[in-house]
Amino acid sequence: MTVKETELNDCFILEPKVFLDKRGCFIESYNKRIFDELTGQKIDFVQDNESFSKRGVLRGLHFQKGKHAQAKLVRVITGSVLDVVVDLREESNTFGKHFSIELSEDNKKQLFIPRGFAHGFVVLSDAVLFTYKCDNFYNKESESGIIYNDKVLNIDWKLSENEIVVSEKDLILPTFNDLFK
Repeated sequence: MTVKETELNDCFILEPKVFLDKRGCFIESYNKRIFDELTGQKIDFVQDNESFSKRGVLRGLHFQKGKHAQAKLVRVITGSVLDVVVDLREESNTFGKHFSIELSEDNKKQLFIPRGFAHGFVVLSDAVLFTYKCDNFYNKESESGIIYNDKVLNIDWKLSENEIVVSEKDLILPTFNDLFK
């Protein structure tokens, strides 16, 4: 596995070794010892989640607040997404900045998202199977988010507005400025 830093503090791209032969491929998608050593993080993942979505579905930008904040390790099993994270840590020198990366079944890249980040993705392929590990259990009362088309963040989701499908719940999320007044 190789680990590359992103322009956001403590956020990493992980590229597992892929072993190909005539039967197909094998990857070790996660190894705690290697992860801890290469990232300098000590993360104990406690929950795995999986979602299936069709082209244009945008999930996000979500995060858990306070003691229920979550670090995540995300990846695509089938299909492709544009994955986006926003640093919400006010003490960070990358506060308010975002990073995006295409994650796909072909590139097999993963993204580590530390606590204190908002996260979202939009499906670029016909469909996607998306999975992520969390280091804290989900808590409904602590869920929050930022509207995907926030003017301050100005995220390029790589799809036109009429291609994007957003849940009713995500359409009423606050803006970045409303969260940090």
